[in-house]
Amino acid sequence: MRMLCLLLICLAGAALADAERYTLDAARSQVGFSYLFEGAPRDGTMPVQSARILLDLDNLPASEVEVTLDARRAKAGFVFATEAMKSPEVLDVARHPVIRFRSTQFRGDLRGATVTGDLTVRGITRPVTLRAELYRQRGTQAGDRSRLTVLLTGTIDRNDFGASGYPGLVGPQIGLRILARITR
Repeated sequence: MRMLCLLLICLAGAALADAERYTLDAARSQVGFSYLFEGAPRDGTMPVQSARILLDLDNLPASEVEVTLDARRAKAGFVFATEAMKSPEVLDVARHPVIRFRSTQFRGDLRGATVTGDLTVRGITRPVTLRAELYRQRGTQAGDRSRLTVLLTGTIDRNDFGASGYPGLVGPQIGLRILARITR
């Protein structure tokens, strides 16, 4: 039994041995969202509070990501919408000041991938899948993986997370566009 435990520990370590830690450049990254307000498209932003990024670019399924967003500092494009978004009827930032995402599965390769994970909003956790694209940053040489740009896109239904306030003004679909600049 002891030998089996030791073998499992070694295999788990080997699985993450090729994953490399990347650091988010928060100043050059942006978490954006879009929504319909009275039928007109609007955009907002939400700052990243923290991120843990382990990427294995040769074996994407071995990668892991955890991101925490600061919902208290979110901006919905104009003051009225921002205050409504932070209210108890939508994000309820007084009781739920952060939004969290933890990856559970990466699929695909460097030409095209998806990342599935658990998104927690208002204390409600639901699985979401985002499309992922990966690029070298300007000024890097071919094959240089030290500075990358990751683009994540997708859509969620805010009602799935209990953020259903103001349904006559704001549509249920929230588009996500996350541009993350990361450094190894």
